[in-house]
Amino acid sequence: MRGVLILLLMLAPPAGAQTLIAAHTIRARAILGPEDLSTIKARVPGALSQAADALGKEARVVLYAGRPIRAGDIGPPALVDRNQRVRLAYRRGGLMIRAEGRALGRGGVGDAIRVMNTDSRNTVSGIVQADGSVVVGDAP
Repeated sequence: MRGVLILLLMLAPPAGAQTLIAAHTIRARAILGPEDLSTIKARVPGALSQAADALGKEARVVLYAGRPIRAGDIGPPALVDRNQRVRLAYRRGGLMIRAEGRALGRGGVGDAIRVMNTDSRNTVSGIVQADGSVVVGDAP
């Protein structure tokens, strides 16, 4: 009997170990709220363990009910949608260039997206900023 008890204790998840799962099926591009998340008492490698890490984030893929939520499955909410007009900014040394562009993809704060300059029709890559503009090069 003692051997079985010891075996069960060894196989049990560590105290406090939990994994974040989807409470129901969540479509891609949905913003996660408290009602969308649940936890299980098990540790799944690569999965998130705290609800705070997912609240307010956007689902990048469909999250199925009862499945673990991984960091790559979610991200910051998109500020820029495909074909949206955005401000471009490029700074190099003392030179500052501002232009208007059209986003060729979706992205949230810190995401790299491609943008077509509407005047020159050139395509550049830049980082989405908190105000919805896209910075190209080493501009702040």
